[in-house]
Amino acid sequence: MKKIMIFMVASIILLLSACQPINETAVPTEPVENIPTEEPIVPPTETPETEPPEETTQEPAQQPADFEAAVRLEEVAAGMTAPVDLDAPDDGTDRLFVTDQIGLIRVIDSDSNLLETPLLDLREQLVNINSNYDERGLLGMAIHPDFAENGRFFVYYSSALRAEGPQGWDHTSILSEFTISNENPNIADLTSESVIMEIDQPQGNHNSGAIAFGPDGYLYIPLGDGGGANDTGTGHAADWYEANVGGNGQDNEGNMHGSILRIDIDNGDPYAIPDDNPEISKTHPEIWAFGFRNPYRMAFDPGGENELFVGDAGQNLWEEVSIVEAGGNYGWNVREGAHCFSSDQPRSPVAITDCPTEDPLGNPLIDPIIEFRNSNHPDGGLGTSVVGGVVYRGGSLPTWHGRYIFGQWSTGFATPDGDIFVATRPEEGMWDFEIVQIAGRDKNELGEYVLGFGQDTHGEVYVLTSQSAGPSGSTGSVYRFVPPEELTSGEEDQGPAEEITIIMQNNTYQRSEITIPAGTTVTWENEDSYVHNVISGTRGDPTGMIESPDIQGGGIFSYIFEEPGTYEYYCAYHPGMSATITVTE
Repeated sequence: MKKIMIFMVASIILLLSACQPINETAVPTEPVENIPTEEPIVPPTETPETEPPEETTQEPAQQPADFEAAVRLEEVAAGMTAPVDLDAPDDGTDRLFVTDQIGLIRVIDSDSNLLETPLLDLREQLVNINSNYDERGLLGMAIHPDFAENGRFFVYYSSALRAEGPQGWDHTSILSEFTISNENPNIADLTSESVIMEIDQPQGNHNSGAIAFGPDGYLYIPLGDGGGANDTGTGHAADWYEANVGGNGQDNEGNMHGSILRIDIDNGDPYAIPDDNPEISKTHPEIWAFGFRNPYRMAFDPGGENELFVGDAGQNLWEEVSIVEAGGNYGWNVREGAHCFSSDQPRSPVAITDCPTEDPLGNPLIDPIIEFRNSNHPDGGLGTSVVGGVVYRGGSLPTWHGRYIFGQWSTGFATPDGDIFVATRPEEGMWDFEIVQIAGRDKNELGEYVLGFGQDTHGEVYVLTSQSAGPSGSTGSVYRFVPPEELTSGEEDQGPAEEITIIMQNNTYQRSEITIPAGTTVTWENEDSYVHNVISGTRGDPTGMIESPDIQGGGIFSYIFEEPGTYEYYCAYHPGMSATITVTE
């Protein structure tokens, strides 16, 4: 077996924590144990004294026989850090604009080339984001409906706390407008920035950011509840529900958090309030709907009735997707999903079993169309955080037409294990959904963190992923959904056909299980600040086939696998750090 070793040490050592991630990524992984204000991801300490009530949520369901929940993921672009948003200008160019959380908007041209020069670079304007995990950064982009004529687009990003911001708060979210350069249609004019809105954020998480233009031409801006946990603490207003302390989700006068705003960006200075905005708040007439925790990703259906689908990240028990309408109250923090929520015992599904179904003004607390249990639920769950998606309106998957595609970030923090789901509208009640099988992947599973979804002007769907839990490295990818039968026998769509990168971070190999064809070069990249290595075999029984030198932070090591077989390996320095590679012919 031929062997090639490459060992490099980067000139700048990554300053990461010793073993566990710290702070907050734009992906709303709710919650993680390194965020002191969030509930940690650990088994619940409370044991309910009574059996939980019968759940109204549904498990992934089987669809009609003529529908197959399977796709192949065709890689369109790779080498980004944390792609969280994808937008397509309706200007006839078939370009895609990809928002990378680290502060870049990248351009993919009509030939699927990722252009080296970004459309926009806001890295110097961002708050300092943590590479291990952070929910701040450049979080969303919205292209003006008349972009082909005026070149206008809008971005939502996290900046350092402005001078006028409350002392001790975390940062300020900025909504800004830019225009395309007159000299190059693939580059923005940096001098054209016009700040539309500044929103001070008390905590670093729950930042949402998936701004979007509606079919009415107005700009919609989702806002989280201010962060932390339970919708309580600094910056969280008191509301009408005395059983729970807080919170911003139900209070519409103290601030705009926990809501979706709707503004007219073509009139006013810097904007106007649409005449038909619902009368929800006297202080903040921008509020169009409310009762949200962290509406991280949202999108309008480009067909049908142009409904707004919003994925609202839950806390410890329930993840949810809602179709949002003007004036709607979606329940947080009275309810989590379709269930009563307790800020005192957020891990217990029976802490409160009888709670209001409407607010004091008579607005019903609207249940989601989809919900699933969080991984922290006592009965187990499907994932740590929902990632809102899009309605399929393309042509390559005709049986998917009108179905809603969404996902979950990962089943846990340490290993990339996200899922893609597809949901079908029922005649009544909650939507049925099932896990999408990924043709050509090991066990038909995605094996990556799901960061977001996007859609081109033809209605085709893209998923945005990373193999890193935080905004670091270069494993961020964009994949297009294509029919599974287009997969050739034995093909694995896991990046370039003959080269795979495995990230070593937080004492894990990411991915821990992969299948590759013979002849593939595997490169391990150390994104921790401490030493790792790669030893073939199992702990106490090395095979001697691979014995890497010490790989310092920022260093890499590569090996060519030429013989089919299953190969286990481990890190000699960190017990429990092991993985497996299966090599096919």
